[in-house]
Amino acid sequence: MKENKYDKEQFFLKYSEMTRSQKGLQGAGEWYSLQKILPDFQGKRVLDLGCGYGWHCKYAADHGAEYVLGTDISHRMLEAAKEKNFDPRIEYQCMAMEDLSFEGDSFDIVFSSLAFHYVRDFEPLIVNISRWIKKGGEIVFSVEHPVFTAYGSQDWHYDADGNILHFPVDNYYYEGMREAVFLGERVIKYHRTLTTYLSALLQNGFELQHVIEPEPPEEMMHIEGMKDEMRRPMMLLISARKK
Repeated sequence: MKENKYDKEQFFLKYSEMTRSQKGLQGAGEWYSLQKILPDFQGKRVLDLGCGYGWHCKYAADHGAEYVLGTDISHRMLEAAKEKNFDPRIEYQCMAMEDLSFEGDSFDIVFSSLAFHYVRDFEPLIVNISRWIKKGGEIVFSVEHPVFTAYGSQDWHYDADGNILHFPVDNYYYEGMREAVFLGERVIKYHRTLTTYLSALLQNGFELQHVIEPEPPEEMMHIEGMKDEMRRPMMLLISARKK
């Protein structure tokens, strides 16, 4: 069964208190870098996989997209999306991305923000996405960086006084399920190497355009703990075009 923590009341409440939930795209540390690699949305049909609150759906619509479909496994997320990011060009659908089915060449752009690391089988998803995207279309996505997901705990190692020593990286080449603690709850995520992410695209008709390990922007460095984000990559941004 696919995990859906976001429909649990307490978990969703904690998520709603995060900066990225309250401030939208401007509250996301990776947005400064991600925005630079987004394609032209004008007149395009867009699919957002794991759309959450729908911030990126609204951005696409505001930048000229003809039609945007935002999908998510969480009913609570989609209710928030309909309230916060309504637009007549946006449709929201509650379904796990692994269960979606579309005709070939249905979309010009497929986007996903911090959702693919919840998917157990990545390559079958990319096979589907390659079929859904028109020739010359683009996929843009962000995931938790393989350095961040490798060990599993996704937390620092500390000394006896609680000071950060280092970030653990272990079992990097052993892909698969990891159990992390996020917002006080145990959450299942899936670790895969950088090679797996890139090879899945290259072997399914895509050519790479951008591979970015985003650094926190200067204007967010005052936020507690943000300077420590310079000590290891937390996120990975990738864009590719269908040949």
